[in-house]
Amino acid sequence: MRRDRKRVLVTGGAGFIGTHLCETLLARNCHVLCVDNFFTGSRENIAHLLSDPFFELLRHDITFPLYVEVDEIYNLACPASPVHYQFDPVQTTKTSVIGAINMLGLAKRLRVPILQASTSEVYGDPTVHPQPEEYRGNVNITGPRACYDEGKRCAETLFFDYHRQHKVPVKVVRIFNTYGPRMHPNDGRVVSNFIMQALRGEPITLYGDGGQSRAFCYVDDLVEGMVAFMETASAGTGPINLGNPGEFTIRHLAEEVLRITGSASRIEFRDLPADDPRQRQPDITKARAALGWEPRIPLEAGLIRTIEDFRRRYFETGRAARFAA
Repeated sequence: MRRDRKRVLVTGGAGFIGTHLCETLLARNCHVLCVDNFFTGSRENIAHLLSDPFFELLRHDITFPLYVEVDEIYNLACPASPVHYQFDPVQTTKTSVIGAINMLGLAKRLRVPILQASTSEVYGDPTVHPQPEEYRGNVNITGPRACYDEGKRCAETLFFDYHRQHKVPVKVVRIFNTYGPRMHPNDGRVVSNFIMQALRGEPITLYGDGGQSRAFCYVDDLVEGMVAFMETASAGTGPINLGNPGEFTIRHLAEEVLRITGSASRIEFRDLPADDPRQRQPDITKARAALGWEPRIPLEAGLIRTIEDFRRRYFETGRAARFAA
């Protein structure tokens, strides 16, 4: 039977990045099946999509098999912030590993392409800067972040083994620090932390001396890269870095948030968490060459949009108290 619309499965589709991906796919005339167990995802994130006849929502945990008929799979399911993935580290590892096995098994049965949302955390605390895809990483396999770092590394192994052994068409992207509207206010990520603290007038907590660096990619740019990779057969299987190569110190980010919000919050220094990387910056040479992709939204413009979203969701509606630190 002929279908006019490509049917796409997005696991973790009610999460921060997943909701933006669902929107983009719908705008490209896809029929989207959003699967989420709502551990970190939110029904509120996809409420505006529920009236679309080509959007379906299924509550499901991908550590259990899923039997559906689709043409493509984006596997985003896994808590992605330290606060959330360290809450139940065993389940985090299961989601990355068993979830990958289940989604790869589905792709194998259906003979459809599958994209894995991996992470820059596979590079650990890098000794190479910026990080190219060939760098094998510096991960503490017994540390508190290992459930996520090693889970994602194992998922990548599974993806490439399924490709070699079973000819499953796979794509692997390594996502660097991403921010934007619909971030969870208590996800422990530096952007959401700073914005909530600034809007409340609370001290801005900087860990270490604030000199550690990150490269922040606005979510619309990231999603554009993911879709471009899925649709570009000549780009191969990856892995491919997706992130903004513009590098900023955490202190600079704090100062930008304070400036844009007009907050009178002061900066407060605290001890650096275990295994927190000192530097993180993507080498996106491959993404530029294979996809013609690079981020377009500068940090200031992205922060303005993100801060407006936080104000609307948590302060103009009086909901901020629910998310007290």
